[in-house]
Amino acid sequence: MNRSRHLPVAAVSLAAAAALLLSGCGGGDDKDSGKDKIAGADEGGKKSASPGGKKSDAPVVDRPEMKFPASVQLVFDKANVSDPDQTAAANDAENFVKSIRYGIVKQDTEDAAYKFYSEYQSPAFKYAKDQIKQRVDKGFTISGEMHFTDIKVEPVKSEKSAVVTFCSDSSKLYSKEVKTKKVHHTEASISDFDSWQVLMTASDSNKGLWRAKQVEVATEAKECR
Repeated sequence: MNRSRHLPVAAVSLAAAAALLLSGCGGGDDKDSGKDKIAGADEGGKKSASPGGKKSDAPVVDRPEMKFPASVQLVFDKANVSDPDQTAAANDAENFVKSIRYGIVKQDTEDAAYKFYSEYQSPAFKYAKDQIKQRVDKGFTISGEMHFTDIKVEPVKSEKSAVVTFCSDSSKLYSKEVKTKKVHHTEASISDFDSWQVLMTASDSNKGLWRAKQVEVATEAKECR
């Protein structure tokens, strides 16, 4: 495994579900599950406070800290949305993606960050854990830069849900052996470009927080190249 990218995960392809949600026909499935207390989210460890400065009407969410080494850069283009809820959904979809990479960097399949940004035992929760586990089991972490572009937010029938879509480019992100520190540099190819759909739901118990419920990653996405 030389290239650091999405590894295949069974039973997380949710194209049909996402299509239904985007067409407004799946509103009944996006209700809050009631399991907002995420296992591990309240565990010990440092947490990062929201940025200080001007007072805002936006609620303050006590979020787990994700501090990446200088060798890992995750770059997100700004989502072109103005609605506060859509902005929050886009921001926490970004945090969900970051939390997966953070778990890989930490080499921890039980890291609190991905549990905080996904609904407990949802397909998104299981996807994140599996992505981390596959790399940990193989003794790999990551090094380099991953770029996320064309970020869009599509509200679904329920006001508490939205589908966040974006492209990712991992052509400059590489696998790194944990033991030897060797970085496996590879040539860029179409396999480095993925298209994402992430169903985000607003938390009932933690105002201002949105969590990933379902995720679909289409690999070799020509439209993202």
